[in-house]
Amino acid sequence: MKFVDEYRDLQLSQKYAQAIASITSQPWTIMEICGGQTHSIVKYGIDKLLPEQITLIHGPGCPVCVTPIHIIDRAVEIATLPNTILCSFGDMLRVPGTQNDLLSVKAMGGDIRIVYSPLDSLKIAQNNPDKQVVFLAVGFETTAPATAMAVYQAKELSIDNFSMLVSHVLVPPAIAAILSSPSCRVQGFLAAGHVCTVMGYTEYEPIVNKYNIPIVVTGFEPVDILQGIYLCIKQLEDGQATLENQYTRSVQRDGNITAKSIISQVFEVVNRQWRGIGEIPESGLGLRSPYAQFDAENRFNLSPPQPDNYSECISGEIMQGIKKPHQCPAFGTRCKPEYPLGAPMVSSEGACAAYYRYRLQGETELV
Repeated sequence: MKFVDEYRDLQLSQKYAQAIASITSQPWTIMEICGGQTHSIVKYGIDKLLPEQITLIHGPGCPVCVTPIHIIDRAVEIATLPNTILCSFGDMLRVPGTQNDLLSVKAMGGDIRIVYSPLDSLKIAQNNPDKQVVFLAVGFETTAPATAMAVYQAKELSIDNFSMLVSHVLVPPAIAAILSSPSCRVQGFLAAGHVCTVMGYTEYEPIVNKYNIPIVVTGFEPVDILQGIYLCIKQLEDGQATLENQYTRSVQRDGNITAKSIISQVFEVVNRQWRGIGEIPESGLGLRSPYAQFDAENRFNLSPPQPDNYSECISGEIMQGIKKPHQCPAFGTRCKPEYPLGAPMVSSEGACAAYYRYRLQGETELV
């Protein structure tokens, strides 16, 4: 496939791996912040191509995984209400809440519909004027423009039976929170290319300057990731800390101005709880007051949020790079995709799902 196969080329990947080995003189620890990058690393065995001195650890880059339990509980509560349709991306249905998940509610008769865009849920609301339609809005900056557009159109078209349960999160505050932790061992970051395609990368420049750490905006294919690692290691070996853009075919410094405009019109920055991590200040998006009528938490009389109970799931440690999935005692035994203890095992971008699928069942070969 054009523009994909060339970034999965085995010989080119091996050349980059050799180039990385040739400049590596001491141990370095790099975190990829995106779950899509995590899956590529594990799927293609990219970490096994690298010299032993380089350690890759996985960050909180899975939007499904970081959605707090109380949001899942509220989605479950909404889905059980009469004359209500809950719309969601498919990944969210298996994410466990305190006592239940959305798939179980659907099996018991709840009207839960999988959509591929927030705009799909808006059409459902137009086609069902006698029902309340709620979209479970999760994701990083990548999906925020479509969510914002759905809310904007709902207001413009006066669609009164539509609302959103919002749990959007932002990447830069999460990086800053990781770097501020006493247990942090990250020396360089691979930033998520799709987030930066929307937002650009100016928000990362203060982080680079404050923490004196290299950040490389990186794509998702093996050649992308290896090139991003090379650029990061080269900086570390040279004693530099700058922001570089590997993903130039998609990312510009200022991002997508139109997408950023609709986000800022509809949303404002708020504090947000992250599953397994806790509250990160100014790390989320909430609806601005002109759009408050479309906030499902205001529209429905929902139960007060309960304290998150993580049982034996160590998702917080995994998403902060403290541990890897195979270091969890429940991995592959008490925790599997069919009956997960936490979100990282069920999401298509979850680190646990990547290790379960590719490390237990075999990696995919590069072409």
